[in-house]
Amino acid sequence: MSDITLINIKEEILSENRELAARLRSDLDEKSVFLVNFMSSPGSGKTSLIVRTLEHLKDQFQMAVIEGDVDSAVDAERVAGEGFPAVQIKTGGSCHLTAAMVEKGLDALTLEEIDLLFLENIGNLICPVGSDTGAHLNVALLSIPEGDDKPLKYPKIFQTADAFVVNKTDVADFFDFDEDAFRRRVGRLNPEAPIFGLSCKTGDGVAPWCSWLSDRVGAKRP
Repeated sequence: MSDITLINIKEEILSENRELAARLRSDLDEKSVFLVNFMSSPGSGKTSLIVRTLEHLKDQFQMAVIEGDVDSAVDAERVAGEGFPAVQIKTGGSCHLTAAMVEKGLDALTLEEIDLLFLENIGNLICPVGSDTGAHLNVALLSIPEGDDKPLKYPKIFQTADAFVVNKTDVADFFDFDEDAFRRRVGRLNPEAPIFGLSCKTGDGVAPWCSWLSDRVGAKRP
């Protein structure tokens, strides 16, 4: 029986992506640009959180946004309407952004004029986790209506994110969301990552999140 040569296409793709992501991160470091990757399921409020953060930090940093979506440019249009540079990446069906996609987005921006760059990944809790985008910080977003059991169902994103934001606290009274249980579940998977509860609709809780993010950016800058 002849020997069989196994070619692991997935691992080759992931390896190439990691190498490119590392180069992108190095290039961003040289230009003093801090990249934040936002991940969540659809409807959690990624764009709303980004807009709130832009508003809150506009006097501290020069900011821009790269929006990822399967189709449409509605999120980029919303950001641009707030007066910030925005680039829309249409994946045409891909369920996550890759380093190569992010590279194209970076090429469309004047990075020398940017301090803080936000990346809105495709909306789901599985695919984006395994693909390094070159970001310095990965933030996972959850909303109250989604339930407190997401760390049990999608553990990898809760194991790997650097911080968590629980959005839509303004409707907490209408949903059966056990905050203590959620924090315990996240704590078992990722005890060092902070959790921020806030409402993008009312603005409640946005300031502590922005203060923490600002400190992280400041610590990274020369």
